[in-house]
Amino acid sequence: MREGLKIFKIGGGIIDDDTQLRQFLTALAQVPGRKLLVHGGGKGASQMLTDLGIEPKMVQGRRITDAATLDIVTMFYAGKTNKQVVSLLQATGINALGLSGADGNVIRAVKRPVKDIDYGFVGDLPADAVNTQLLSQLLESGLTPVFCAITHDGHGQLLNTNADTIASTLARALAPHYAVELHFCFEKNGVLRNVHDDSSVIPQITATEYQQLKAEGIIAAGMIPKLDNAFTALDAGVERVVIENALRINELVKTILCRS
Repeated sequence: MREGLKIFKIGGGIIDDDTQLRQFLTALAQVPGRKLLVHGGGKGASQMLTDLGIEPKMVQGRRITDAATLDIVTMFYAGKTNKQVVSLLQATGINALGLSGADGNVIRAVKRPVKDIDYGFVGDLPADAVNTQLLSQLLESGLTPVFCAITHDGHGQLLNTNADTIASTLARALAPHYAVELHFCFEKNGVLRNVHDDSSVIPQITATEYQQLKAEGIIAAGMIPKLDNAFTALDAGVERVVIENALRINELVKTILCRS
């Protein structure tokens, strides 16, 4: 029987709020067993870019990452944010290790090819992106890896990679070795039937129901790539995917995604 592993991805909205971040990490420390955390960058990198006279550029929610922007997001994601999260986890008693994809060659990406849009130094993740042997060694030694959204191409180039995609890719890669649960944690209580009503959580969604909810416009905008990643992970052997409030991860209010 495979040992359990819970992978948590936390969004930028929580990262931006010091009080909520501390509350989430305190709750995370209470989750038993092996854990892995992936975090986004929040609005801090965009603010730093603006302060330095560099205009942040986004297309369809994705950051255009030129060379100057890459320098800043690397400093902010892999430096300030990652080490802040690690230090706060240490304070809760969790022995955390902060990582980018370049550390230990643990996540190798490929630069996104230019099609309609040139995203710059943005990395996509191939099927063999993850160094599962190293990750398993870290987990078995009792460490909790904490990943930022910076990867590398194996040839000396750092790349900015979507944190949801990193979490989903890690879950798929580790699914043959562990019974993986993937948790997407953000400001809402789960997937909502009515975005204006926090109590309208849909407790369970199958792949078929997901297509129906999209067609009806109940699930739209930024939730679509998040759930696309989730169902891709389920198809690859991840046990279950949970969408939940970052401050209520030890409570029963959440959305559970399942294959059928």
